[in-house]
Amino acid sequence: MAIHPIEFRYGTPEMKNIWESENKLQKMLDVESALSQAEAELDIIPKEVADEIKSKTNIKYVKLERVNQIERETNHDIAALVKGLAEQCDNNAGEYVHFGATSNDIVDSSQSLLFKESIEVLEEKVERLTKIVLDLADKNKDKVCIGRTHGQHALPTTYGMKFALWADELKRQYDRLEQSKKNLCVSMMDGAVGTTAVLGEIGWDVHKKVAEILDLPPATITNQVVQRDNHAEFMMVMANIATSLDKIALEIRNLQRTEIMEVGEYFDPEKQVGSSTMPHKMNPITAERICGVSRVVRSHVVAAMENNPLWHERDLTNSSCERIIFPEACILTDYILNLTIKLMSTLVFYDENIERNLNMTNGLIMAERLMAELTRSGMGKQTAYGIVRECAIKANKESLLLEEVILTKDKVKEFLSKEDVDKIMDPHTYIGSSQKIIDEVLKSSKNWF
Repeated sequence: MAIHPIEFRYGTPEMKNIWESENKLQKMLDVESALSQAEAELDIIPKEVADEIKSKTNIKYVKLERVNQIERETNHDIAALVKGLAEQCDNNAGEYVHFGATSNDIVDSSQSLLFKESIEVLEEKVERLTKIVLDLADKNKDKVCIGRTHGQHALPTTYGMKFALWADELKRQYDRLEQSKKNLCVSMMDGAVGTTAVLGEIGWDVHKKVAEILDLPPATITNQVVQRDNHAEFMMVMANIATSLDKIALEIRNLQRTEIMEVGEYFDPEKQVGSSTMPHKMNPITAERICGVSRVVRSHVVAAMENNPLWHERDLTNSSCERIIFPEACILTDYILNLTIKLMSTLVFYDENIERNLNMTNGLIMAERLMAELTRSGMGKQTAYGIVRECAIKANKESLLLEEVILTKDKVKEFLSKEDVDKIMDPHTYIGSSQKIIDEVLKSSKNWF
């Protein structure tokens, strides 16, 4: 019976397939195969033995059910793997399986293979989402809207600015994935305390040869484990990605509020139901799910950080924790990336509401521009600020147009005509360098991927 929502509700087939038990077993077998091949090349074991081991390091021969059965007896997962593989090997080759390795050589090297596959999936989706958001920035760079600070109307901006800002952030997340892959996805074959003692001085050559066969960089130095600061870094990168997606989804949720309703997620009127009791509801459930799941991804960072300080050369406290947090974080981060791709690909704009909200404050959002133009025309900046502030407070309190109030001030008329004020009060022309900024982001993005 399914219990965890990942089993039946959350996740994509491509990421789940990486972390399912059979693939994890296959990756461990791949490491055992690489070990035997490396040792044969370095004349530690006979080549025919290595070839036999290699031929059987496949889940067609080493069955998950059998390995699990042995583990129930031995209470040791890698010992069960070794026995399960050894009993499939002919001509006594099974006697050489796992020679010179400790359990975590297999665990960490095979996890590096899993991480490498996972990061490739994540990178592809971050790239795809970034391109979607860049396209939205390009198409909406002229769509002027109200910018909000502290939840209050501030100054005009554009939807192009919003999207370009997110695209730039997503590119940084892609770069962080790349960097974490370099530190995390490494091979190790160093023995019980990292010295390769069981293989002697040639052990370091085995370590490097295994890495070459697995197409992974060799770890620079280990004790019994690849150091967990690398894993914590990866978990923090995923948490950071999840937070960027949370930011995007939260903004869409806020902009979809009934009293704002500038943009929103697509709602299928033929099939979708918003509420079991309120027939009118069209809730932002995709964005809400992104925000909710992102909290789970972030919560794993603390556990990952605590997995770094282990006793002496190593203890086992990280292991049980990592069996949970690694697949969960990868699967859930990938899942909300998928959701955000869906959200942004089908985003709905309500242009009338965008324009309505832009003009909602009767011109108060143009107070800064009034102050600046008065200053440019010769009035002192502090004086201009004081006059515009006084007029803005009056206009807000009495629900008047700021333009009308400002023109009652004789001192203002000394510097600005009614035609000047009319021009100043147009919010569509007060977007500064926004189009240049967006164009520079779009231009630089051609070299991002």
